Amino acid sequence: MEMVDIVDDNDNVIGKASRDEVYEKLLTHRIVHVIVFDKENKMALQLRGINVSFCPGHWSTSAGGHVRSGETYEDAATREYAEELGVKSRLEFFSKDLYKVAGRPNKILVTFKTTFGGPFDIDLDVVEKIEYFALDEIRNMIRKGEKFHPELLFLLENHIL
Repeated sequence: MEMVDIVDDNDNVIGKASRDEVYEKLLTHRIVHVIVFDKENKMALQLRGINVSFCPGHWSTSAGGHVRSGETYEDAATREYAEELGVKSRLEFFSKDLYKVAGRPNKILVTFKTTFGGPFDIDLDVVEKIEYFALDEIRNMIRKGEKFHPELLFLLENHIL
């Protein structure tokens, strides 16, 4: 059973719980995201697999997931990046946000960015595909109503677009 740290809105650890308990009790916890750009500043978006528990078939950040109890943000981002996309490159801190949505647990989102042109060795159990898009293309995809993971939309609206 994967345990995650429970934190307050200032990111101070106040306990730990299973992922299931975090969502049942709406406990604030930590999430990492990795945004991959290529040399032309196109952003790699992950199309989440149909078997993932949250937002299957939605475009998401290049990689991301829960920070395990006791794990640093950078270690979690490096792990998720390697697990989902099968690669490593130097990660650089990008942003830290308190993410609040009614009816869902609060999350501390810490995002890293990197430059990598591929190829990727994706985990087909959780990732359908990964593609690079110009930022204008992403704006058009949002306007057309394509499915986007809400945390990606938050990051795009607050930091990128």
